[in-house]
Amino acid sequence: MKKHWWWILALLVAPCIAQAVELDVQKFGARGDGKTLNTRFIQQAIDECSGKGGGTVRFPTGEYICGTILLKNNVTLQLDEHAALLGSLDIMDYAAPDKFRSGNGADMGFCFIGAVGATNISIAGAGVIDGRGKKLLAARPKGNSARPFLMRFVRCDGVSLNGVHLQGPAAWTTHFFQCKNVSAEHVNIASRGLANNDGFDIDSSENVRIRNCNVDSGDDAVCLKTTSLIPCRNVEVSGCDLKSHWGGVKFGTESAANFENISISNCRIHDTQGGIKLFSVDGANVRNILFSGLTMENVNTPIFIRLGARLKTFREGDAPQSVGSISNVVIKDLKAQAVSPIGILISGIPGHPITDVRLENVQIKMPGGGTLAEANAVLPEKENAYPEITMFGKQFPAYGLYARHVSGLIATNVTIELARTDARPAVYSEDAKDFDVSNLNHPAGLHTK
Repeated sequence: MKKHWWWILALLVAPCIAQAVELDVQKFGARGDGKTLNTRFIQQAIDECSGKGGGTVRFPTGEYICGTILLKNNVTLQLDEHAALLGSLDIMDYAAPDKFRSGNGADMGFCFIGAVGATNISIAGAGVIDGRGKKLLAARPKGNSARPFLMRFVRCDGVSLNGVHLQGPAAWTTHFFQCKNVSAEHVNIASRGLANNDGFDIDSSENVRIRNCNVDSGDDAVCLKTTSLIPCRNVEVSGCDLKSHWGGVKFGTESAANFENISISNCRIHDTQGGIKLFSVDGANVRNILFSGLTMENVNTPIFIRLGARLKTFREGDAPQSVGSISNVVIKDLKAQAVSPIGILISGIPGHPITDVRLENVQIKMPGGGTLAEANAVLPEKENAYPEITMFGKQFPAYGLYARHVSGLIATNVTIELARTDARPAVYSEDAKDFDVSNLNHPAGLHTK
């Protein structure tokens, strides 16, 4: 596998935030009383700070309510340990820079904290940013469908999040769209209770580093997507604790452009439906992907790779793409405890195989208990369906590895352990070329179909 790690150097020398001035939001009229709407006061502080060449806009102890605020060039928002930035409960206080449609067709783009075309911006400190999403949506007038993201950065260069606590979004927690040189370290995300409560959404962005963060999300913890025709590439996620209702790490429910040179390493993924979900369904070419050193606990399906042909677009004027590809994927040094009837599911579509996937030093503990009747299950193709493990039903003809429409799939030192006997085979393959699972270890006496 090619390793294009040169881009890490760009992150290590990312532009520093100017520290020429430090402005206290209270000096602009903001009150941390948990009652006053402070949007215009905070925005004035940001605008003045940027206008003076950049620096820090500081939030001392208190609870500051506001609607949408937009960061400007060379500005850091600094939240003191006992400072909280709280989202307004009036939906009319929110704006939507650069609207788009999500994978299920909903209008998206409203945000609490945002930036468009800004450079060298940062949010830091031990304070809390709380969108109060459940209360906001409960108070939203009937017929209004706006759901603000907690943070949204559009076409920005040099974005840093460090140490902050993020919670309560009405939709996604963070969205980086067409951004470059992004860093998030020691960020804590608590995002549960509403639909689409993702943690990190990396969308058509490049040179992204997420390190040592904790995510507890109601939807996907780390989600890579391309809702535009600009690729998502040169991304590193490492040292993170990821808890999620739906997916620990997911690529491609929106996949209009390519995913390239991405590394997910040394993360703990737990209490989630899917550990790794790697998809291309809207024309993306997914290549040069590395998963290494992952541990998974109480995970439904540890590995799910899907190439499909939904071929949706998400922005006005974008043309549908042709069927994409998934190639050159390495998953190694993984230990997982699964609770579902299938450990590894890999499925392309007729005429479009998933190619060159290597599984190395993978250990999966399975519950077992499958029946001979389930061994005869036939999975539908569903070429144009939304990608999710539930798309194929609840029965699988193998417990360890299901591989269909694949080429060049190699398993080396892959072990499947069962808590109880399973009457299904360990492996099922269909339309598989250059398929080598001779180094897959499974309970004696069970066969490969």
